[in-house]
Amino acid sequence: MHDEANHAAKPEPDNLRLVHLLRAVTVEFGLRQADFAARNGMHPTDVRALICLLDAARAGEAATAGLLGTRLGLNSAGTTAVIDRLERLGHVARVRDDHDRRRILLRVEPAAIRLGRDFFGPLIDGVLQVLDSFDPAEREIVRRFLTATHTVFAMEPRP
Repeated sequence: MHDEANHAAKPEPDNLRLVHLLRAVTVEFGLRQADFAARNGMHPTDVRALICLLDAARAGEAATAGLLGTRLGLNSAGTTAVIDRLERLGHVARVRDDHDRRRILLRVEPAAIRLGRDFFGPLIDGVLQVLDSFDPAEREIVRRFLTATHTVFAMEPRP
């Protein structure tokens, strides 16, 4: 306990302050996701699933149950439960792949996209305003930092 008090009194190195700031932003974002989930009768994992599916669509990836399970770190039964919940709520549809009729793809429904935009839109607009105050070189540095940080987390195996 005494060591913690001494440690707290020392100024943090700049890099560690940035890590703690990034953590604070992710915690706040997670709390907003939990608020969104609670207001819309979803589990927080359902919101993460929607984000994964939207990210896959933006990247042009086939959004399958396997991809979703891998991204969420869920087994097959857990993935099916999430998809079933989202489908029941009308947020996701299972559709046949046009290129391989045996494969089922997951599509986020337009109403779910609107719901998310209504809730998160003001926050995203605020972040976009902040980014607009940065010049292109500064935005590139932010992009480089976030991309490299994401790579560190993505490469670290989950327990």
